[in-house]
Amino acid sequence: MPIRKLPSHLVNQIAAGEVVERPASVLKELLENSLDAGARSIDIDVQAGGQKLIRIRDDGAGIPRDELELALSRHATSKIGSLEDLESVVSLGFRGEALPSIASVSRFALRSRARDADTAWEVGADGGELSDPRPVAHPVGTTVEVHDLFYNTPARRRFLRTERTEFGHIERWLKRLALSRPDVRLTLTHNQRPVLTLAPADSDTGELERVGKILGAPFAENAIRIEAERDGIAIRGFVALPTFSRSQPDLQYWFVNGRSINDRTLAHAARHAYRDVLFHGRYPAYVLAITMDPGAVDANAHPAKHEVRFRDGRRMHGVVAQVLETALAQTRPGSGYTAPTRIDSLRQGSPDREAPSQTAMPMRAGQGHQAVQATVRALDRWRSVPDAVPAVADEAGEIPPLGFALAQLGGIYILAENAGGLIVVDMHAAHERITYEKLKKQFADRSIVRQPLLVPHSLSVSASEADRVADSDELFRQVGLVVDRTGPMTVVVRECPALLRDADPESLLRDVLADLAESGRSSRVDDAAHEYLATMACHASVRANRRLTIEEMNALLREMELTERADQCNHGRPTWTSISLKELDQLFLRGQ
Repeated sequence: MPIRKLPSHLVNQIAAGEVVERPASVLKELLENSLDAGARSIDIDVQAGGQKLIRIRDDGAGIPRDELELALSRHATSKIGSLEDLESVVSLGFRGEALPSIASVSRFALRSRARDADTAWEVGADGGELSDPRPVAHPVGTTVEVHDLFYNTPARRRFLRTERTEFGHIERWLKRLALSRPDVRLTLTHNQRPVLTLAPADSDTGELERVGKILGAPFAENAIRIEAERDGIAIRGFVALPTFSRSQPDLQYWFVNGRSINDRTLAHAARHAYRDVLFHGRYPAYVLAITMDPGAVDANAHPAKHEVRFRDGRRMHGVVAQVLETALAQTRPGSGYTAPTRIDSLRQGSPDREAPSQTAMPMRAGQGHQAVQATVRALDRWRSVPDAVPAVADEAGEIPPLGFALAQLGGIYILAENAGGLIVVDMHAAHERITYEKLKKQFADRSIVRQPLLVPHSLSVSASEADRVADSDELFRQVGLVVDRTGPMTVVVRECPALLRDADPESLLRDVLADLAESGRSSRVDDAAHEYLATMACHASVRANRRLTIEEMNALLREMELTERADQCNHGRPTWTSISLKELDQLFLRGQ
């Protein structure tokens, strides 16, 4: 077959295959256009899961009459005009492909009135064939109607799922966009039935309420607000407490300059921040928006625009991990961040809110250096008892957040009273966190000690991995590894961290190389060391059925109030909970 130029309608349908995957893709592209136009109120009407109708009406700037036909032409856009604009995109849309692609596979109508226009105009398209503009009645803003999606491409239509499934995808995308722009009013109807109404949020409280309405009240009740800036990168939003973990990563939302994205670098940074407070196999929940220099992020990485590339991924990873770690470190009694498990949630906990039971962690003989083991032995018995711990608050002072100890229950729990009511503390979990944080600090102050291997370990790698070893000598030394390249595809491990002297050097090196390839940095050595310290902390902490004096219990409570991440043990379980006097009154029907 000779080379020939494809007709325009076929070109548009090919482009539609990249942009329009299903009704939810249409909704996403149209909503992004509305937001780029400055809309503050958007109404969405869907029928048959978007297969019969998707109608979006906004109050944005509108489109002038002489630009309506141009808006349905390929590669026509008002968002960018030069290569410099493309390299620093600030709008959600910029390709100029969405509207003509949608119009080519549907019966399409576009009505719009610009702010300074006296009349609104309409242009239609049937399978890409445009009609002449005609005047219509319409307020300032734009309405787009998409009827009979994929009516002229039956092969694509057969790939659509049930009405319920397709509408589920629409809901998920709408929630993403609603989280990215809390200042915009949104309504959604399906088959003429109201489904969702979101008022604009004009305060932090209103924004949290909106997040709770979208993601559920339990998320809002366990959310920590984050608002920080590092190195020109601003991060704001909400992260859930580690005790509100998930069995799958279904409540993780990232937004970069207002754009909803999926990014492995950011996801890895979040996992790194939660590594000390989350049980293995559980996933954190968060809604985080990043604002940064548009020139430092490439939004032109995927036709659907849900992936980006950072110019400096290592820097982005470090900033995000640092901000989240700082926020999570403040989760201790009295910090203002704590949302301990309530008595009603203990009775009616769902699988996603229930923390897994703790099991004993195996201790491998011969692991670790003597200095750290000596610290463990020193911490084996609780010795930080003050000379005098008052049983009540002093005249000028306030009652501490965890109050004062009353008794020990079942050899496991400490019962205490504070100003709000009853405090229940899991003494082993609490002491485990305290011990672990002390060991981490000592380990960090001592930095990583390297130990030469008696027999250097040689291993074969790929050429790219060997290049990475040669280029990252200083980075490897920082994590406690001394690795030399001895051939085109051969490296030798000569030294490893003393704390991990019994670990497999080959597995350790390959894990580090994999991390470097993915995110430009590695925390494998640090994570492995912390895992071992957590094991030692678990075995060195006070055990069940050990009787504590009132002074020892109060000393433990005071240490909890000073220890970072004290709301959770090393496995992500809560260390304490509270029962208010009001809840106690309800249990005993007082006042009824």
